[in-house]
Amino acid sequence: MAAPLTDQEKRKQISVRGIVGLGDVAEIKRSFNRHLHFTLVKDRNVATPRDYYFALAHTVRDHLVGRWIRTQQYYYEKDPKLGLDMEELEEIEEDAGLGNGGLGRLAACFLDSMATLGLAAYGYGIRYEFGIFNQKISNGWQVEEADDWLRYGNPWEKARPEYMLPVHFYGRVEKTESGAKWVDTQVVLAMPYDTPVPGYHNNTVNTMRLWSAKAPNDFKLQNFNVGDYIEAVLDRNLAENISRVLYPNDNFFEGKELRLKQEYFVVAATLQDIIRRFKSSKFGSRDPVRTSFDTFPEKVAIQLNDTHPALAIPELMRILVDIEKLDWDKAWDITCRTCAYTNHTVLPEALERWPLFMFERLLPRHLLIIYNINQRHLDGIAAMFPGDTDRLRRMSLIEEGDPKRINMAHLCVVGSHAVNGVARIHSDIVKTTVFRDFHEVDPEKFQNKTNGITPRRWLLLCNPGLADIIAERIGEDFLTDLHQLKKIIQFVDDTAFISDVAKVKQENKLRFASFLQKQNQVTVNPESIFDVQVKRIHEYKRQLLNCLHAITLYNRIKLEPDRPFVPRTVMIGGKAAPGYHMAKLIIKLITSVGRVINNDPAVGDKLKVIYLENYRVSLAERVIPAADLSEQISTAGTEASGTGNMKFMLNGALTIGTMDGATVEMAEEAGEENLFLFGLRVTDVEELDRKGYNARQYYERLPELKQAVDQVQSGFFSPEQPELFRDLIAMLMNHDRFKVFADFEAYVRCQERVSELYQNPKEWTKTVIRNIAASGKFSSDRTISQYAREIWGVEPSDVKIPPPNEPPFESRS
Repeated sequence: MAAPLTDQEKRKQISVRGIVGLGDVAEIKRSFNRHLHFTLVKDRNVATPRDYYFALAHTVRDHLVGRWIRTQQYYYEKDPKLGLDMEELEEIEEDAGLGNGGLGRLAACFLDSMATLGLAAYGYGIRYEFGIFNQKISNGWQVEEADDWLRYGNPWEKARPEYMLPVHFYGRVEKTESGAKWVDTQVVLAMPYDTPVPGYHNNTVNTMRLWSAKAPNDFKLQNFNVGDYIEAVLDRNLAENISRVLYPNDNFFEGKELRLKQEYFVVAATLQDIIRRFKSSKFGSRDPVRTSFDTFPEKVAIQLNDTHPALAIPELMRILVDIEKLDWDKAWDITCRTCAYTNHTVLPEALERWPLFMFERLLPRHLLIIYNINQRHLDGIAAMFPGDTDRLRRMSLIEEGDPKRINMAHLCVVGSHAVNGVARIHSDIVKTTVFRDFHEVDPEKFQNKTNGITPRRWLLLCNPGLADIIAERIGEDFLTDLHQLKKIIQFVDDTAFISDVAKVKQENKLRFASFLQKQNQVTVNPESIFDVQVKRIHEYKRQLLNCLHAITLYNRIKLEPDRPFVPRTVMIGGKAAPGYHMAKLIIKLITSVGRVINNDPAVGDKLKVIYLENYRVSLAERVIPAADLSEQISTAGTEASGTGNMKFMLNGALTIGTMDGATVEMAEEAGEENLFLFGLRVTDVEELDRKGYNARQYYERLPELKQAVDQVQSGFFSPEQPELFRDLIAMLMNHDRFKVFADFEAYVRCQERVSELYQNPKEWTKTVIRNIAASGKFSSDRTISQYAREIWGVEPSDVKIPPPNEPPFESRS
């Protein structure tokens, strides 16, 4: 009998199956050798691991191209409605850090699901030369380094210069007999780069199109005399800076002109591309077939992923009115029926509000269009609520103040036919707080679409051991129908299955412990609770609550060193926005606490506090399968949804969390008794806000909290700088919007329940199985199916596009 495969061998087997599924084995080998030979001939005689990676990547891309072309051809022929939204060799691949936090990764999951569901969808974004920064921890502080992810090139993309498009900025608006005309503009070219997005086992390959900014050849040269030639050429960089770097702010609005340029750049290029495709209709054709826009909303759906692409609304109006010469009312009807808006945050500092003067300079025509949209909108509200000037002020797209600002969220709501939040509790909060007035006027416009994750990446690829033992019991169909996971509940008392689940988790923990030792020279106890909180560093996510608990555990060990203690490894990771002082101070506190605890011989391996440097997707794929406990401890009512919580649940970690975001629905699916829930609910938070939150009351009443806070304040964890955390303590004591102290006592008690259950491995694993079995709802396939049916007006397709070696549909008998 053959020895069972190791997880590493299983992963290799899955990879080989995937590649061979694209073509004949011999042809795969020939293609690989051809690419490798080309690299060696071009550069050197000895192949490096990077050469092997690029040869393999180019081989896979080559074998996707036929399916990619066939998929796009099929879309044109069938003319479906377009949905829009965005071991050694593996180590060589760069993370494409083109998004911020969970929102960017959510877009990637959605693209995977749209291809797997056979939806004619395109993801659009910016091809940032430098993505989200690389984080280094130096002396406990976050230091940002540029993410030069393209330094070796990107083998997965294909430049498409034939589809390069002009994008206009600045200039002025001229009134003519035929209407408004935007003139004297500065042109920047948008160069598309296409990346294939393959569906799962259906031969569909959709497209992610990313735009890169290029200066035209005559960029500003006419404005300089001969002596200024060098300066003129250097000035081209101003245009190309548009796609140079991603603004690394998550849940915080930064009103910089370059950011507004980026937002208009991606919108303007994308809408031109969509309209070209709509008009030409047939695959490979560039000649307009459709001249009427009457059917545009029946063929095109544009999903605005938060307010960043909100300019799609006035830009589509500009195209329809100024260029296509439609009357305003018809253009507005088309725009509203085409666009839909997803809100991803209720934090006021995250909502985009652009100054009018910036619009007037950069996008003067769009400012006039927004004025017109706002006037017609307010006329309608005034007719519904005569004399209610306060309501008009609240609902206006233009906010009074110095300076006056455009509320982009209001623009999205007014210009869309559907508005949704991303978890049920979040969607309810959206309706009752942020957009309350709009909901009162048009309640049917508001929906909920709870987020999801793709099980292909977040189970099959990152945790093949777990995927295999599930498939052995219930088959592989759960990979495209995650609800089938509920079938494993029948094995919750099966000794062999319990043992298999526990074994996979332990193997994942050992592997991650080895990774930490190799990468960070950190030794952790693989028998300890792997207690993990990985997400952006922000006050509302309350990494501080986790840190205070770690200090409390440390103090308990020091007080009673001989008392039995359930060992625990606390791992916290995430990036702070570079300009976010408090978030950076939180990182410094966590690393300082870790330095003291990890080097105290009285503690040993009972407790470790590890900061996971440079948290990113590739690191998430390692730590999530290894986690025992998932920390989802935001203040109730602040986390829109979360998707990390779903990834941990699917990979067999138990959740300690507040009733916030999608955790509420996770508790409903699995049963509250199978999660570790604690703390204030949304109504409790609202009540506390009404009567006034007094942090000092909790500080005085709870001795362990007081001790921990006093240690931080006195410099116990920063003896070389006793005043280092003064600002942080002042915030917690005097103006903590997120009420860390209010939940401290309940959190510590809940953590005691965690340790108690962990001491009973069988019951712990049975709870894990119940959670995995209940995670079917949280597939991005379900989310996208709901978007398709309830917002875009299309049905997912189970049609499998024929592979390139078979005749296309119309050639079949």
